[in-house]
Amino acid sequence: MGIIKLDGANSMLKELCEHRPVASLPIAGRYRVIDFAVSNMVNSGIGDVGVLLSANARSIFDHLRSGKDWDLARHRGGLSYLPSDPYDGKPATGDLQGLYSNLDYIQHNAAEYILIAQADCVYNMDFRSVLLFHQNTGADITMVYSKAQDDISGNAAVMKVTENGRVTDIAKSLTVTAGMNDFLGVYLMSKDTFVKVVSNGFERGGTDFLLDGIIRHMEEYSIFGYEHKGYVSRINSTMAYFNANKDFLNPEIWSEVFMGDNLIHTKTKDAAPVQYKDTSRVVNCLVANGCEIRGEVENSIIFRDVKIGEGVKIKDCIIMERCVIEDNAMLRNVICDKNVTVSKDQWLKGADNYPLIVAKNTTI
Repeated sequence: MGIIKLDGANSMLKELCEHRPVASLPIAGRYRVIDFAVSNMVNSGIGDVGVLLSANARSIFDHLRSGKDWDLARHRGGLSYLPSDPYDGKPATGDLQGLYSNLDYIQHNAAEYILIAQADCVYNMDFRSVLLFHQNTGADITMVYSKAQDDISGNAAVMKVTENGRVTDIAKSLTVTAGMNDFLGVYLMSKDTFVKVVSNGFERGGTDFLLDGIIRHMEEYSIFGYEHKGYVSRINSTMAYFNANKDFLNPEIWSEVFMGDNLIHTKTKDAAPVQYKDTSRVVNCLVANGCEIRGEVENSIIFRDVKIGEGVKIKDCIIMERCVIEDNAMLRNVICDKNVTVSKDQWLKGADNYPLIVAKNTTI
């Protein structure tokens, strides 16, 4: 079975995650970040998926619903929501408490293995190869990582891995430098090992699954690392989110993630095709259905039902659902959250290394 954890670096995304978890952030024009974890599990043959809920999870319910769009609306198994119950009258302060409060549900599941994935990563991976690696090495715990291509800022965990794949050290970090083994928040272990990790960590006062359940008990387990060599982006900061969206303007990355045998699924929304009016000019963009474009748009991600007026110039921006950019406005390095209206003749510009964020439901 699969377990998806919603906790992520919400505080590092400021306005974007004030009322939603990282997992429900819109990305790549029509998807949410959680779509990648759910789709990868379903594509790997996992038909029993539990979502460990966190605060502000209403948008997750609205997006996933019964799981029908991922073929998880089933009579047996399928999609389940796992609430984090208070313990001794205290609300949850970490993911360990949420996992502990759902141990009875997990123990009654017939699955032999548990795959845990953090819903803040963008990648396309077949977890069956991770299971094969796990069985061949005889590991108690397998952790998935990738080699960092560039320096990455934001909450992270790095691993030291020997040539044969054995993990010798794990450390939490605020930065990852190029070449380091960047942990992707994916674990595979037997159900018995999972129960032991959660019970030992929580019953000794721990709150964090990785730190209190695994790192502090490393000597008790045989831990191996599986390297994911394809595209990956961890959404752990505003710049990481901005750059991940811009990555999908690269046809090679788009093709690898979305055009392979294993498709990434999302909530279906029917709408009319994009209307490109005579005055429009669109270069190197992703534009979702339902949009109406009369101005110039370059190197940008435009989500569903966006209206862009005449004389508008948009470059290097992310414009989310149902935004309205009125005539002659100019935007550069800007992230507009949902339902933003930019009035006529307004000019908005963020820095090259940090975009300007316009909060949801704002009119400028």
